[in-house]
Amino acid sequence: MATTIHWPQFRGPGASGIAEAAKTPITWDIEAKKNLKFKIPLPGLGHSSPIIWGEKVFVTTALSGKNNDLRVGLYGDIAPVADTSEHEWRIYCLNKRTGKILWQQTACKGVPKIARHTKSTQASATMATDGKRVLAFFGSEGLYCYDLNGKLLWKRDFGVLDSGYFQVPTAQWGWASSPIFAEGKIIVQCDVQKGSFVAALDPATGKDLWRTPRTDVPTWSTPTLCKVGGTPQIVVNGWKHIGGYDLKTGKELWKLVGGGDIPVPTPIIGQGLIFITNAHGRQNPIYAIQPTARGEIKLPPEGLGNPSFAWGTLRDGAYMQTPLVLGNYLYVCNDAGVLRCFEADSGKKLYEERLGTGRTGFTASAVASGEKLYYTSEEGEVIVVQAGAKFKILAQNPLGEVCMATPAISEGVLYFHTQGHLVAV
Repeated sequence: MATTIHWPQFRGPGASGIAEAAKTPITWDIEAKKNLKFKIPLPGLGHSSPIIWGEKVFVTTALSGKNNDLRVGLYGDIAPVADTSEHEWRIYCLNKRTGKILWQQTACKGVPKIARHTKSTQASATMATDGKRVLAFFGSEGLYCYDLNGKLLWKRDFGVLDSGYFQVPTAQWGWASSPIFAEGKIIVQCDVQKGSFVAALDPATGKDLWRTPRTDVPTWSTPTLCKVGGTPQIVVNGWKHIGGYDLKTGKELWKLVGGGDIPVPTPIIGQGLIFITNAHGRQNPIYAIQPTARGEIKLPPEGLGNPSFAWGTLRDGAYMQTPLVLGNYLYVCNDAGVLRCFEADSGKKLYEERLGTGRTGFTASAVASGEKLYYTSEEGEVIVVQAGAKFKILAQNPLGEVCMATPAISEGVLYFHTQGHLVAV
């Protein structure tokens, strides 16, 4: 099995979060420089995950003229940050061996059209690459396409993409849905206060190949390509419309209504099933859906009689983190650090344990290599968990800085985008 070199989008190949055959470290010490490859300062704020192609790492950030603060932790304040200063939205390309900055581009400057949450940034969406182009999506500030040497190829303005709490429209929280490349197409999911849609774009021009309207509230989830079960489809999270769309035409294949009303986690594929979770509200569902599902399917428990469902539960789901399937184990961690492990094919719960103190927030999604799972707290504590049916913590490693972004893995090295640095261990 070849070692994972490329990490081309949010959560890496296929959004799986898994690096194949990578011998990643269990322990490190940033201050003592033990297992530290580099720590490079990056200005501004960005929750975008690093992406990697070959020898290059790409990441985004946004520089405010006034407020570069984050408020992390477990709280329920919905008010956005009042910051009408001029911002710069930047893309950085670094050498993945040394951390040397190879190039940087300022995509745009101006006052943000939509405010951010106190825990969010103006550069929260992760970039994507097909090995020829790199994409940076800044929501209302546009989608930008560069070649791997930093030349702007095209840009696309979708107008104001108002993402925030649907019940309180003034609570604007910032953009987070990342673009992906899918078999020669760029896919974007734009769920906003008015005029939601999912679309396929031409990578050469940025023009629509198809666009399908969605009747949904704002979401912050990234779409996923599903290639099992016959027809390749784009799977999206949602509240009023979780579903699958034909990759070629954009035609709706199946639909599921309900669950958490602030959908954030990305759908993932494993054991031949589609796994979707969300939270907020009365339900914290996990859905295991057959990729052959068609038409409208129902929530559990009545929906479990439908052959489109493998299994499902209205409890145990996650609000912020995208889950992970490794072998026949499904790992779901919520924002308070409660980690649950299930048999992926049956839904049988194997354990429920807590990471951290219960007072620490967890927003970054897990990644894995070998038999190790990496969970990063908002305060920058990376907890290494043994994969398998029994819970075991192998190590806890501080990054020394707030970290909200999901790490990337390439050739045995973990790359973390912290509040002020790109850290490689």
